[in-house]
Amino acid sequence: MLSERAKKIKPSPTLAIDSRAKAMKAAGVDVISFGVGEPDFDTPDYIKEAAARAMRDGFTKYTAVGGIDALKDVVIDKFRADNGLDYRREEIIVSSGAKHSLYNIAQAIYGPGDEVIIPSPYWVSYPDQVILNDAVPVFVKTFAADSFMVRPEALRQAITPKTKALILNSPSNPTGLAYDRKALEGIAELALRHKFYIISDEIYEKLVYDGTEHISIASLGKEVRDLTIVVNGLSKSHAMTGWRIGYTAGPAAIIKAMTNIQSQSTSNPNSIAQKAAVAALSGPQDFIVTMRAEFDRRRRYLVDALNEIEGISCLMPTGAFYAFPNASKLYGRKAGDRIIASSEDLALYLLEDAKVALVHGSAFGDDEYIRLSYATSLEDIKRGVERIKGAVAALGR
Repeated sequence: MLSERAKKIKPSPTLAIDSRAKAMKAAGVDVISFGVGEPDFDTPDYIKEAAARAMRDGFTKYTAVGGIDALKDVVIDKFRADNGLDYRREEIIVSSGAKHSLYNIAQAIYGPGDEVIIPSPYWVSYPDQVILNDAVPVFVKTFAADSFMVRPEALRQAITPKTKALILNSPSNPTGLAYDRKALEGIAELALRHKFYIISDEIYEKLVYDGTEHISIASLGKEVRDLTIVVNGLSKSHAMTGWRIGYTAGPAAIIKAMTNIQSQSTSNPNSIAQKAAVAALSGPQDFIVTMRAEFDRRRRYLVDALNEIEGISCLMPTGAFYAFPNASKLYGRKAGDRIIASSEDLALYLLEDAKVALVHGSAFGDDEYIRLSYATSLEDIKRGVERIKGAVAALGR
């Protein structure tokens, strides 16, 4: 018999879409995928060489559970240089990807009945990680009119004596929007007043456009820093999704608890990937500039093209590599005998009839939207948009 905990959890919708698209491709179907959030760039050669050198040197054994000192030190350097934040080694832990970092945090600080505020739309794993740790997700809806930043009054209304934490993701998956300084200051003020933690997921920090400034909420002052747990990693910034290196900075007591939890679950992150991560963070960063410029080019094309499709409207994202268009005006239309009544219906129709894979907005907590990742070639983006345009035009009223 499965545990009650296991019965509550759904598989990741984004990974499920990606798996189905890959299965269709393997069967010979020409599927264009806007589904998974993974850079289509290869990991830079100097990072690969650092991994190869580690293997040649025999660096293939267990390491310290929370990561090697050399990696912690370059993470500390990164926080100081990029975010104006000073941390000590005991305030840093390296884990097997940022998702693992977030799960360790959940294990360390959530308890039965604790409430965790999650602005919606949200990354798909946030609510399930809360539920897996016997806490209660509390959703606060955000709106396109506010660039998907949580409204202060709505946040205030969601806070109760049981509020343990707020999960903040900026730049955001799925919206591609980032929080500005004023909004962050408002959140920080409420956290200080009500004494809840801020879990700041900054994995898309390096991918911002149009002069957008990434601001870590932990940098707003010592008091808010002491309530903030910052999560970051190398998957998006250095095209290292499969290397599985994420890291967390936060209060020493929480980092120690996370390290103890990690010691009983995964032990250390991959030793070879840790050496590669040292090279990634301490080596040349021009790769990020090149990758960001290409994402910017794709972003502009995709959003402009989506806004030309009747019934679809899309804000221009300022970060990450996602477009999050509102497609709700298409609901109620027909595809043959089928009625498109939801984002899931629309995503299924586009996959089956147009051979375009994307993720339905209900997976992120907002059924009016769909999510497209532009971490794919401009050629595929152009072909995919044309298919979407044709499929939308074919819908009956």
